[in-house]
Amino acid sequence: MTSPKHQIKTRLAYDTVAADYHVLLEGELSRSTWERLVLAGFAERVDGRVADVGCGPGRITAYLAKLGVDVQGIDLSPGMIAVAREAHPTIDFSVGDLLELDLPDASLGGLVAWYSLIHVPPELWPAAFAEFFRVLRPGGHLLLGFKVGDEKRVLRNGYGHEIDLDVYWMPPQRVADLMTGAGIDESLRLVRAAVDYEGQPQAYLLGVRPER
Repeated sequence: MTSPKHQIKTRLAYDTVAADYHVLLEGELSRSTWERLVLAGFAERVDGRVADVGCGPGRITAYLAKLGVDVQGIDLSPGMIAVAREAHPTIDFSVGDLLELDLPDASLGGLVAWYSLIHVPPELWPAAFAEFFRVLRPGGHLLLGFKVGDEKRVLRNGYGHEIDLDVYWMPPQRVADLMTGAGIDESLRLVRAAVDYEGQPQAYLLGVRPER
């Protein structure tokens, strides 16, 4: 079966930049107090296996592992997964699609989508949230990171390479409404100002699949 266009573009772009992306972003988390705090809060609340979907070279996956989280990484790009496996050999990484996760129903205590939905067309976000709800067990937590705005941009150059990658900026309230519409309650929302090269604010949402 032919992959959707957005998957083909995303996979090709990240396969192209994988090695340089890993080098350039390796120390990025050490410079972001708010991101570390959000991830630490998630790690403190979560109980059970966590999937980092759209994990890239595994920098967030590895950080959660250092915080004591039982975590695995999943990414659409085989190139990214190859880099992640080499950089973090003790962590389980696999190729997969966040819209169709190869995971049993209600099998996860937590799921992280850290700037991975931003390459999925917004009309498919409800399907993504439905999939997240499916794999989370009651009481399981969802953590999202995304760019704040209301537009689509096309990235032609990134990490030292020519690429063709769609990036969707989304209003936090719209994302929260999509999440709660899928049955996942909102428990935290953080919007921070842009720093350095970002050009736009960044948002983080924490949700929970209700016990009921």
